[in-house]
Amino acid sequence: MADLLSVPYKKSSDVDISKPLLNLIQSTYADSSDDYSDAVNELHKLRTQAIWKLFEKSSLEVIYSYYDQLVALEKKIPPQEVQIPFKWKDAFDKGSLFGGRMSLTVSSLEYERMCILFNIAAVMSSQASQQTLETEDSLKLAAKLLQQSAGIFAYLKANVMMAVHRETTPDLNPETLHVLSQLMLAQAQEVIAYKCIRDEMKEYMVAKVCSQCEELYTDALRGLQKQTLRPLWDSEWIPHVQSKLNAFRGLAQYYQGMVCHSQKAVGEEIARLQIAVEALKGRQGGPLGDAALRATRALAAATRDNDFIYHERVPEARALDPIPRAPVAQALPVPERFSSAHRDLFEKLVPMAVHQALHASEARRSEIVNAEINKLREATQLLNSILASLNLPACIESGGGSGLPESIRSKAAAVRAAGGLPALQRLMAELPELLQRNREILSEAERMLREEEEGDASLRAQFGARWTRTPSAQLTETFRANAAKYTQIIDNAVRADDIVQQKFRTHKDSIEMLGRSEGEIGADVPDAPTAGAPDSAHVATLRRLCDKVSAVKAERDALESELKSATVDLRAKFLEALAADGALDEPATSAAALGAALAPLQRRVADTLQQQDQLVADLQEAHSALMAARGGASGRDEILGKLCAAHDAYQDLTGNLKEGVKFYNDLTQLLVAFQNKVSDFCFARKTEKEELMKDLTQEAARSPPRPAPAPPQHHADAAAAADDIEPPVAAKRAPPRPPPPAAAQPSALPYPTQPGTGMPLPYGAAPAPYPVYAPMPALYNPYATLPYPHHVRAQPPPQPYQPYQYPPPQQPYAPPPPGYNPYQQQ
Repeated sequence: MADLLSVPYKKSSDVDISKPLLNLIQSTYADSSDDYSDAVNELHKLRTQAIWKLFEKSSLEVIYSYYDQLVALEKKIPPQEVQIPFKWKDAFDKGSLFGGRMSLTVSSLEYERMCILFNIAAVMSSQASQQTLETEDSLKLAAKLLQQSAGIFAYLKANVMMAVHRETTPDLNPETLHVLSQLMLAQAQEVIAYKCIRDEMKEYMVAKVCSQCEELYTDALRGLQKQTLRPLWDSEWIPHVQSKLNAFRGLAQYYQGMVCHSQKAVGEEIARLQIAVEALKGRQGGPLGDAALRATRALAAATRDNDFIYHERVPEARALDPIPRAPVAQALPVPERFSSAHRDLFEKLVPMAVHQALHASEARRSEIVNAEINKLREATQLLNSILASLNLPACIESGGGSGLPESIRSKAAAVRAAGGLPALQRLMAELPELLQRNREILSEAERMLREEEEGDASLRAQFGARWTRTPSAQLTETFRANAAKYTQIIDNAVRADDIVQQKFRTHKDSIEMLGRSEGEIGADVPDAPTAGAPDSAHVATLRRLCDKVSAVKAERDALESELKSATVDLRAKFLEALAADGALDEPATSAAALGAALAPLQRRVADTLQQQDQLVADLQEAHSALMAARGGASGRDEILGKLCAAHDAYQDLTGNLKEGVKFYNDLTQLLVAFQNKVSDFCFARKTEKEELMKDLTQEAARSPPRPAPAPPQHHADAAAAADDIEPPVAAKRAPPRPPPPAAAQPSALPYPTQPGTGMPLPYGAAPAPYPVYAPMPALYNPYATLPYPHHVRAQPPPQPYQPYQYPPPQQPYAPPPPGYNPYQQQ
């Protein structure tokens, strides 16, 4: 269908989407065991085909595949987190000449989807224009494509500004999209009108369809003629639409005239046929040409019958009732999926709602588990400190004599096996290096954000309102919030490190002592006093309580391990809820599942904490009785108590330092991922900045030069004052060169003539003196105007002035006879 208009395509440029997209997926949204390299590479291939194969017959299927992948990916990854600079040019490619922009670069997956959707509508209009009027299938296909195209442009009009959040290229302006939607809908109604004519439907129905087509083309023409949009269109668009409007006005009036003919309303029939003939004038070939010929014949027949038979009055055109309209063509909604053979490349990625729910649920689980583990650890540390203060179990093993108690020997052996004090010092030496590395990564990310924002602010101040891209501060809110969060995490870690270092300094000497051999330790421990029989019962009681303490500690270690390994997989439940209801109630679902999984462990934690209170009371009571029986604590008990406390501190410090090293290494991975996101964002913004600078430069080059600024007032005052001053005497100049002598006439005499008459002077009369000129100065040349010496020809030196010499008379002069004139021709 060659007389249908088609929308030009938007053009894009190649961009690497593989690396930034893969980094984002792997660092944030994918399980560690999943590899999405192949999926990302396949998506990159689909994009390349979608932007370079627009002119092939299968282009729609290619674009459909890429668009469906974008829609699926948007549900799993926030579009604004994809820091890829997507650059798209204006489809009409005239933006910078009329105050707009020729291209726009935005780092958003949603902007990419909008531009692809625009091209889908453009390809639909192109393929519809290539259909013919000869088959029913081609008419149906053209009508469907045009209605889909109209629906897409209407969808873009409603959603494009929410996706871009800034000034768009002229083709994505909502007003432009509205006009394109109206134009596509008018052309769809036109195809339906041709089908009605081809199917020979009733005249009243064809008239209604054509009347609606006229109305739609009227709306489209009104939009095309807007001053802000008129420069965008090709030169033939507005005349083409005006011609279609007239054509369907003529068709509507012709078929309505046929309705009047069947109703014997001859006067109205003639009036409508007159309008039809005038509107269809000059149409040749096709449905319009046939209708023009039939209208002319029908008008002649109706006029003849009215003149000879009916004699009805023919009403004026403005008195005719409007023709009813039948809006058959409708803008079709954008389907959720275009391609029938869609295969989600990122099927393993859960929808964004499920991903957020899983993260929230995991945060709840971690909060509960960490709270219970902290309760256990704090209670155990309290229990250890009480035992160390009571010198247990060493005080019940030093029954008398020299030598180390068995518990001290085992604790010393454990410390030596773990590496002793040097092992702790090595672990502590790692923390500052890891801390400094994390600070440098975070500082580099903050520096990139700060420099990008400063550069944007500088250019915004330079270009003013022409710098139309979104301010950096609005785009980096999430980045800055994450940076502040990571800064707070590092500050908390530093405070924890200080506590560990304080604990290390407190027990450093005792830990160093435990790391020695048994003989060296025993040499520094005083001998125990001789034990008496009365304390044996108290010792037995304390030994039984210490065994109970060991059992409690072992139970807590097992309980802590169970808490850490307790996981709840809510992925399937969330997916089912989303599929069933379209929404998720994460708090309720998570609370129910976590309560069922963690409640038994929480009850066991509460039991062991309650058990410790009674155990500590029994220990203190039994120890007091023992000390009373022995007559108080000795110096040996004090040293053994410090060694016991040093052993417990060594175990705590080793665990804390290892956790600290692991924490800093895990934080490094998070910060590197954060830095990569910031780097991708800054690169995308840099690309966007360069494109905008290029557009502004081209716009400035095409704009007319600005007028010269008005001179300041003091210049005008100085000029006025200069007019009142008497001009200075002109410098002396050389006299002008005399004019060249007149060419000698053939009949001129060699002696002077009378002035004004040309007659010779009488003989003996003295001639008028020849004007004497001052000689030219040496090397003076008034005609030498060229500035370079080699352009001036060398002139001969001037000759001395010679006054005119009259020839001496050869013989006496005889006066001529009367009437004689020597100048008269013979």
